[in-house]
Amino acid sequence: MGTVPSALKHCLSYQHLLKEQLWIGEPAAPPPAAPHPGQESQESGLPEYIKIVEVGPRDGLQNEKVIIPTDIKIELINRLSKTGLPAIEATSFVSSKWVPQMADHEEVMRGIERHPGVQYPVLTPNLQGFHSAIAAGATEVSVFGAASESFSKMNINCSIEESIGKFEEVATSARNMNIPVRGYVSCALGCPYEGKITPAKVAEVSKRLYSMGCYEISLGDTIGVGTPGSMKRMLEAVMKEIPLSALAVHCHDTYGQALANILTAIQMGVAVVDSSVAGLGGCPYARGATGNVATEDVIYMLNGLGINTGVNLYTVMEAGNFICTALNKKTNSKVAQASFNTGTIN
Repeated sequence: MGTVPSALKHCLSYQHLLKEQLWIGEPAAPPPAAPHPGQESQESGLPEYIKIVEVGPRDGLQNEKVIIPTDIKIELINRLSKTGLPAIEATSFVSSKWVPQMADHEEVMRGIERHPGVQYPVLTPNLQGFHSAIAAGATEVSVFGAASESFSKMNINCSIEESIGKFEEVATSARNMNIPVRGYVSCALGCPYEGKITPAKVAEVSKRLYSMGCYEISLGDTIGVGTPGSMKRMLEAVMKEIPLSALAVHCHDTYGQALANILTAIQMGVAVVDSSVAGLGGCPYARGATGNVATEDVIYMLNGLGINTGVNLYTVMEAGNFICTALNKKTNSKVAQASFNTGTIN
């Protein structure tokens, strides 16, 4: 066949490198022996396994201006269910008056194909939302508080103290039904109304959510202003009040700091990361907040660190391409953009 041109050799080597990093062709499967998040590697000191909580179908889509057809939402969740993701946040049982994009929550929950080993948590702001979610087939719920008084009033129309009272009602009912409850703390690294939020305030709200029975507390950089330094200081404060094994991080990428912040959290021992396929998202009550960190980019980074997620990056990118095509928008995932541009994904 003759000599292969050097440029082609370079291209083929580059493609091979990407395919190794993307784990293209590997079947999506849960991690061996289902390790617990936080199990530490003897060599690197980093967790051996990171649990990815996919929030795209809820947090990713809730801010879209045009109402997305229910069958598109269901198809997205069904595609994500085949990637190896252990948890996919499906929808939100909030009033359609406040978040019209989530008005079809019952239809979504009844229409999805549930895969063994995959959890499909939903957001429930109060007892009414909780009972509606359970009636629709939810087996895990989340409550969403804030470390900012102003944001709490804008986002869920009540003070922090009032929100805690509502969440306690949900937690009590959930406990009686053996339904796990996850807690969110928004504005953990900054607020669009109050600016800087003290780590002590984040720790206080987190402790109250954990004390009422939330098995996991997801700390959200809602407007994406955090840096590795502020992430470290916030986590140090929260870790004094809550076991490390009960913490997760939820980073938006407004200032391009999300991956750096996640890496900082992982280096401190956090082993649960929220992310959104194609980097979809924003917040209706946080002006200027852009999308969540892209699931594709998080997995690519973790693959490079040798950390197991059990997730097939290739199939996540396919799901991202599906929803971006449906929304007629470009993916926010740098990994997906580069992969499509280089022809690694066809």
